[in-house]
Amino acid sequence: MKILFVLNNFYTNGNGLSASARRTVQALRDAGQDVRVLSGPNLNGTGPQPEFLLPNYHFPIVQPLIDAQGYQFASGEKHIIEEAVRWADVIHLEEPFVLQIKTIKLAKRLGKPITGTYHLHPENIFCTLGMGWWKGINHLMLAIWRDWVFNHCACLQCPTQNVYDRLQRFHFKTKLRVLSNGLIPDPCIRPVDPPADYLNPDRPLRVVYIGRLSVEKDQPTLIKAIRHSAFAGRIQLHFAGLGPKDRMYRRMAMKLYEDGVVKYKPEFSFDTRDELRVLAAEADLCIHCATVEVEGLSIMEAMQQAAVPVIAEGPLSGTAQFALDARSIFPQKNPQELAARIDWWLSHPVERWEQGRRYAESMRSYDIARSAAGLIEMFKEAQHDM
Repeated sequence: MKILFVLNNFYTNGNGLSASARRTVQALRDAGQDVRVLSGPNLNGTGPQPEFLLPNYHFPIVQPLIDAQGYQFASGEKHIIEEAVRWADVIHLEEPFVLQIKTIKLAKRLGKPITGTYHLHPENIFCTLGMGWWKGINHLMLAIWRDWVFNHCACLQCPTQNVYDRLQRFHFKTKLRVLSNGLIPDPCIRPVDPPADYLNPDRPLRVVYIGRLSVEKDQPTLIKAIRHSAFAGRIQLHFAGLGPKDRMYRRMAMKLYEDGVVKYKPEFSFDTRDELRVLAAEADLCIHCATVEVEGLSIMEAMQQAAVPVIAEGPLSGTAQFALDARSIFPQKNPQELAARIDWWLSHPVERWEQGRRYAESMRSYDIARSAAGLIEMFKEAQHDM
């Protein structure tokens, strides 16, 4: 089957959508499918380029803001899009933007089936502009995406049940399929038995947040929670990620140290996949405070390394579905409740270690090969329904 993935930039670093697309394309190729990409250029030196290459589009005035989000838009040259669409058996849309709208028009004219993945909410975009909770504009944008893009798909992948439920409430007409984006099946490198100093009451307790430093990831809730924690003096905070709120969140975290709330300076890093695996495997807890999250692969990858998570639960986050019990869930934007969960886990080290192994085992169900198989079935269904 010849499958065309359509997205603005397939190679952007630090962008979860692009990273997920790269992994999915590789998994489909590993499953024997012929997959090509219609996208803007790879700006990483001499790296690979998409098979159907579009120039980047630069927006006047707001381009620095787009760059800060780790994102790029491609221009929509009709002849390149048409060449790509003519090649394909199935068109798969990874975004709901202008490039996808242009691709839909050509795909429908040429009689090609269209599928898609729902990767982001409108709130993911409007949070950056300070309008994440303006229901009117976010609901209007979702309706535009529905009518101009997603309802033209024969089937639409919903990475979590939370996404499926929201799209159902918004009366999406396309067939909705709950199917995780999937995890690369990395082995768990956390040892079976805890290290010799694990129960040492004087050792630092590593509390880690892996994710972009942005409004919707809500790192400030963790920073505020530390002020309420009985273990604050032992906690070593570590934030792994880049993003537009980098400077602000660094200042907020450092204030904990300057005020004497924590003994150890908070750490910030931007890590490779292997480094993130080590970071998660060595963490005492991994926190996920995001208020807008379609799935949350970063915390799933941490759980794969037997890290116990504490995950925010809210109407626009699907990540809480991966928690094994209520001790790993707290109400979003509630630092007091987050502190209570942190303190429970840190005061029960034996249970925490055992639960970490259970989390690692639970992530086996999300092997990306299973997700690829589900997508292939979705593509075949779209072809059959033409």
